[in-house]
Amino acid sequence: MVRLSEVRRSIAGYFIQPVARFVAKSKVSPDAITWLGFLLTAGAAALIINRCLLAAGFVMLAGGFFDILDGAVARYTNQVSRFGAVLDSTLDRLAEAVVLLSILVLFLFTEEQSVLFSLFVKEWSILLVGVTLLGSVLVSYIRARAEAVGLECQVGLFTRPERVIVLALGLLLAHITGALVVALTVIAVLSFITVGQRLLCVRQQTQAK
Repeated sequence: MVRLSEVRRSIAGYFIQPVARFVAKSKVSPDAITWLGFLLTAGAAALIINRCLLAAGFVMLAGGFFDILDGAVARYTNQVSRFGAVLDSTLDRLAEAVVLLSILVLFLFTEEQSVLFSLFVKEWSILLVGVTLLGSVLVSYIRARAEAVGLECQVGLFTRPERVIVLALGLLLAHITGALVVALTVIAVLSFITVGQRLLCVRQQTQAK
C-alpha cells in the first residue's frame, strides 16, 4: 500500500522541482526562502484582521508554496543543514499560530449576525480556533519528538500542507455562509485523527524493539 507521505513527496516533486531548479540558479539561500514564506503568511494574517479574507487566502497559498520550496532548494543545492531544518520547523509553527490567532481576532470583533457565525455562536467559534491550534501543534510535536528518539513518524492523514490548503480554501470561500468555520472544524477533527495515527505508529515501533 502506497504511503501518504510518499504520495505527498511525489506530488510536491512534480510541481516544486522545476521551480527549485530555477530558483537555485539565482543563488537565493533556502533560509531566505523560509523567511519569505513566513512573511507571506504573516501578511495573510494581517489581511485576515483587516477582513480581506479572499486576498488572505491567496497570500496564504503563496506562503505555503514557499514553505515547500525551501526544502527542495536546499536539497537541490546541497545546502541542507540542521539549523535550516530547525528554522523551518520553528517558523512553520509560528506561522500557523499567527494565522489562527488572526482568525481569533476576526471572530472576537465580528458581530454574530455575520455569515461567519450562522453555523456556530461566537463563543464556540472562538473555542474552535483554540482546539484547531492545539491539534495542529500536536501533529508536528509528535513527529519531532519521535524523530528525536530515533523513530520514524511521517504517517498521518492530515499534515501541514493539507492544513494550509483547507484553511486557505476556508478563507477564499469565506463569503459563503459558515465556510471558514467548516474549514476550521475539518482541520481540528482530522488533526486529532492524525495525532492518534502518529501515536499508534510510535507505539508499534517501540513495541517492535
